[in-house]
Amino acid sequence: MTDAERAIWESVRNRQLGGFKFRRQQPVGPFIVDFVCVEKKIIIEVDGGQHALNTEHDVKRSEFLRNKGYKILRFWNSDVLKEKNAVLEEILFILKEPPHP
Repeated sequence: MTDAERAIWESVRNRQLGGFKFRRQQPVGPFIVDFVCVEKKIIIEVDGGQHALNTEHDVKRSEFLRNKGYKILRFWNSDVLKEKNAVLEEILFILKEPPHP
């Protein structure tokens, strides 16, 4: 795990964030996602600079995951490391949204 991924994991593991259960490095179809809350169908991706170079793969991956009903939250490593509390607040806000019909 990167430092940013470790920071997120330490904050979401063991239902620490709003009581929601997260898994890390979880397979979803042919892809492995950084973190997933299966109950809410929310995926958290923590991205470094390599993702800016491989946008075509990320677009296809995101399309597949959205078609499976997942909402994808993407954060840059630097944002997680500099503004971790703001990132966690955003994640919790999305987790608490009522399901869309």
